[in-house]
Amino acid sequence: MSSNTSGHDRRTDISIIDIHGKSPKIHDSAFIAPGCRIIGDVEIGADASIWYNCVIRAEVNRVVIGARSNVQDGSIVHCDPPEPGNPDGFPTIIGEDVLIGHLAMVHGCVLEDRAFVGLGTIVMNGCRMESDAMLAAGAMLTPGKTIPAGQLWAGRPAKFLRDLPAKAKAGMQMGVAHYVENGRAHAAALAEHTGD
Repeated sequence: MSSNTSGHDRRTDISIIDIHGKSPKIHDSAFIAPGCRIIGDVEIGADASIWYNCVIRAEVNRVVIGARSNVQDGSIVHCDPPEPGNPDGFPTIIGEDVLIGHLAMVHGCVLEDRAFVGLGTIVMNGCRMESDAMLAAGAMLTPGKTIPAGQLWAGRPAKFLRDLPAKAKAGMQMGVAHYVENGRAHAAALAEHTGD
């Protein structure tokens, strides 16, 4: 892991900001696109990718993003502080090989390994998506709900739609591999563009 002293902060139009004595920790192999704002107690794992104009803000709790996971363009990841009756608050813990679609809002929840959060979705405080679970595009997972492993939920509020077949789960993992490679390609293109 490297911190905000890594090469990431030398690029233009990326903010990696310490607050309350907490510094983002970003693996050297992670791709951070221009326009991103990464603030506070954030940890981003190997080969993860944070795409253009995302905000990951962890000034009141922590945010963890595991290896090879991606947070696609325009998404917001935040958390909530401890409170009476909830001494841990609501950190946001994102496992490995997770896909988070464009313009998603992920807040104070747990996304287990290989979860898939669709385009324009909202995942709220206290929610959990188990491994290989999928939240359909545009859906809203309301506070405290759990999507069991291998299920697809859809709607606002989101409800069970069907179990995911093996082909859909394999497709999700192909998407993860694509974003790892695409992150490397964008990093190379940006380095060439900026002359780094």
